[in-house]
Amino acid sequence: MVSTQLETLPYRHVLTLPTMGSAVRITRETTEQVLEEWGISRRHPSVDPALLILSELVTNSVRHAAALSPNVTVIFAGGPDTFAFAVHDRHPYQPRLYGTAIGTGSTGLATVVELTFQLGGTTVVRGDADGQGKSIWVTLPL
Repeated sequence: MVSTQLETLPYRHVLTLPTMGSAVRITRETTEQVLEEWGISRRHPSVDPALLILSELVTNSVRHAAALSPNVTVIFAGGPDTFAFAVHDRHPYQPRLYGTAIGTGSTGLATVVELTFQLGGTTVVRGDADGQGKSIWVTLPL
């Protein structure tokens, strides 16, 4: 999804946490709360996969970026038929998403790509303008 499409989504929420293990649990809890506030049922078939995807992405930031990125930021955007989210850290490494689907990357990132694909969504890595961080954006249809 291009950024102009994201800008048209009416709902927004941003969560910034220290890059430590508790960020995974807090992200899951916040995601459930945000979706409930936006009127998206906990039983919607995209919600459990979205929670798993977010957990994997935040876990990756905690494991691999904490030394260079004291915080991890989760950005949520939503609308009647779309749930988009990004996990941002300030580590410069940008993983190759689609190499992971054929087994050359980490299993967590392969899970993210596979689940997103199965749900008809998209996954994109966007580097920060200064080259010192990145966001992994996932867009899922609702």
